[in-house]
Amino acid sequence: MMNNGNQKLKLAFIGGGNNSAVGYVHFAASQLDNKFIVVAGAFSRTLEENMSTAARWGVDAHHVYNDWRQLIESEKENVDAFVILTPTPHHLEVIEALLNSDIPIICEKALVTGPSEINKIAANYNKAKHFLAVTYNYSGYAMVRELKHLIKKNVLGTIQKIHLEMPQEGFRRPPDIAGKPSTPQAWRLQDFEVPTICLDLGVHLHHLSTYLLEIEPIETIAQFTNHSQYPNLIDDAFMLLNYPNNIKGSMWMSKTAIGHRNGLKVRVYGDKGSAYWIQLNPDELELNYNDGRREIIDRAGQCEYANQFRYNRMKPGHPTGFVEAFSNLYTDIHSELVHFLNHSTNDSNYVFGLEQAKDCLNLFKAAQKSVELQRWVKLDELSGSE
Repeated sequence: MMNNGNQKLKLAFIGGGNNSAVGYVHFAASQLDNKFIVVAGAFSRTLEENMSTAARWGVDAHHVYNDWRQLIESEKENVDAFVILTPTPHHLEVIEALLNSDIPIICEKALVTGPSEINKIAANYNKAKHFLAVTYNYSGYAMVRELKHLIKKNVLGTIQKIHLEMPQEGFRRPPDIAGKPSTPQAWRLQDFEVPTICLDLGVHLHHLSTYLLEIEPIETIAQFTNHSQYPNLIDDAFMLLNYPNNIKGSMWMSKTAIGHRNGLKVRVYGDKGSAYWIQLNPDELELNYNDGRREIIDRAGQCEYANQFRYNRMKPGHPTGFVEAFSNLYTDIHSELVHFLNHSTNDSNYVFGLEQAKDCLNLFKAAQKSVELQRWVKLDELSGSE
């Protein structure tokens, strides 16, 4: 298939129906920049939800299936990629089926539940013939991309520390999903090869650190805790990290931090200055310098990177948000997928797949081992213990 980059690509959704926590966000983000069209799906195991989702999104009922395997078999010649939006424990069998048919994949994070499942995927994955993108959407925010630009330009100097946190209150104060009170899904109330909180929140923190620093942590010591009404479940995790070049870091994630709907924060410190970004105020990036200067930059002209047209669907003063950030990622995925379908290469700075998922899950496996051994664990210890 040849595509000039402007043509809409066709998607089929596996999961993501009206009763899904993430489905509508993926649908809206894929549509915002006119890059994709959803033409088929097995949106829900519930027949009524499946058909009502199709009707809401304008998907022809003839291309709606009650079984995801039937969807793949019937639509694999008609679509450009399949989007996996089922619960994480279900991802592996879907990914394996799509890889066996050499079908491009866009997958909601986390890719799978742990390193063992990653290894099963890696055994069948061939970068030359497979397309696999995982949706780490927080790096789609314009000011996060501005921060990466500033780090690469050495504006903050030699990076010394990075601290990331993502506290939420969902286990103590469940949010509404699709307008209805929602208790945690059953799969979120059990831990797998790594704790589910790491699959849910930690993957974003790992991604942001890797995206900004372009290096992986080499060592961690962790503390995993239960503070919720759900016994034997990790719902709060704190990790100290060592990176190459003597960079230090930390990650905190929680499902029991009352008052935080989604308290995602990123702090980066160098020997010339520091940067602070918070998702609740996503259009601003706070910078502090070692000569005492303090400034807040936004899209209103001070930016060197985030002032691009693609990040300014509306002029500054009209805040961008989560769906726009997600749409930025979908636009990047579109560009990458077009190159793949045209049998050309394009190493994107924004689209990440199997390798980052592997590094991420290995980090949290090391953190788990650290809790068990009550000491620092180097990531290269894992290969010797498997």
